Amino acid sequence: DTKCPQAKLAEGRQSPRDEFIALGLMTREIIARDGVIADFQGDAALAFWGWPLPPEDGPLQACRAALAIQRELETAHDDDAHPLSGFRVGIGIAHGNAIAGKIGAPEQAKVGVLGPVVNLGARLETMTKQLGVQILIDEATRKSVAEHLPASEGRHRRMGRVTPYGVSTPLDVSHLLPPESERREIDAEGIRNFEAAVDAVAEGDWAKALELLENVPGPDRAKDFLTVFIAQNNYEPPPDWNGVIELPRK
Repeated sequence: DTKCPQAKLAEGRQSPRDEFIALGLMTREIIARDGVIADFQGDAALAFWGWPLPPEDGPLQACRAALAIQRELETAHDDDAHPLSGFRVGIGIAHGNAIAGKIGAPEQAKVGVLGPVVNLGARLETMTKQLGVQILIDEATRKSVAEHLPASEGRHRRMGRVTPYGVSTPLDVSHLLPPESERREIDAEGIRNFEAAVDAVAEGDWAKALELLENVPGPDRAKDFLTVFIAQNNYEPPPDWNGVIELPRK
């Protein structure tokens, strides 16, 4: 029930060898947490949990795998000698029912997964660039994280209600974050201010939203996403504002 993950070099300096190493990292972290690799798509890996038996902890293992992949790539990011230096990852996680099993002939078969939740995960992964975050999760995953994932392993913050390009149904999306010990520039107060700003944007009080975003500490591309959105709309919600941010591209 997950789509996870995609990694690219920030400066476009990737090589087939580096992509192979990145895919190996992703595969290792996914399989270590009982995930199944369904497919490799260029420099992305499609993985899912729940086959052949349903997992006991829902999407939590997918979240743990995503955070572990992000952690390893960030460790390598500033090391010029590391083959994965410069890589950035975009991961989308969706939780729900899907059809999974072996596909193909007995002589050559692979494990595959089909269903709307797979497409949703793919959408979330492509949206990470636009929203300025590395891991996006859907509402079903957020609820599971809020209930079961300890803050010592990971946190989340609501990003708001958005409509992806080419889609008519809005989505409630959230940002999955490492624990505060790994990302001290985004602390608990910063998350509260950010989510209050998300609510103010939805309610049409954009002046309050900007004031709250100013109190979100440190460089934060998610904060920039909301600030730029407000600026592009001349700092005033349109007359027909319904609280949903429509994304202009894939």
